[in-house]
Amino acid sequence: MENSKKTYWPHMIIGFLFLGLGLGYWTIKSASSMPVEKENAYMMSYQNADMNINEIMAQQEAFNVKYSIELIGAKTIKVDENKNSKRKHVDPVGLNTGTNQFSYRIVDKNGTEIKDAKVSFLLTRPHTDLDDKKIENIAFNGKSFETPKFDVTKAGRYTLVLKAKIGDAVGFLETPAYLVK
Repeated sequence: MENSKKTYWPHMIIGFLFLGLGLGYWTIKSASSMPVEKENAYMMSYQNADMNINEIMAQQEAFNVKYSIELIGAKTIKVDENKNSKRKHVDPVGLNTGTNQFSYRIVDKNGTEIKDAKVSFLLTRPHTDLDDKKIENIAFNGKSFETPKFDVTKAGRYTLVLKAKIGDAVGFLETPAYLVK
């Protein structure tokens, strides 16, 4: 007597094997097509910032005890506060298409203007460093630390980062910014 019962489990095993191989290939292909960009956390590579975060935070804390940084004269964009967020709300700076320039004041807790700080500026986009504009050694012009003029052409979200070093204290001011065309 011949066995008339057919079993499909070998076909299912082969089907699942091909499905697994196909999904594995698709995962690798889509992951390798996504660009990997560097991040500019604290004006350094992510790896350096991650390895030295305790030192960076101690320097920032020492800076905040004695000094403060203020962005002056920048136009902001009014944005409604997100009531579900626990982050401090800051209205973003509105960037101009074309030429932009920013001025910063650094003062101690008594209100005395600091003129001899070592100041650097970085305009960056979150999650990419392709459009970064980094300016080292911004000099005090008599009133403020003023960046040289620079052009911004791509619409989207940016971050203005100012780094000020006074002795062993290092302070950062990160300000969100948008260029809307």
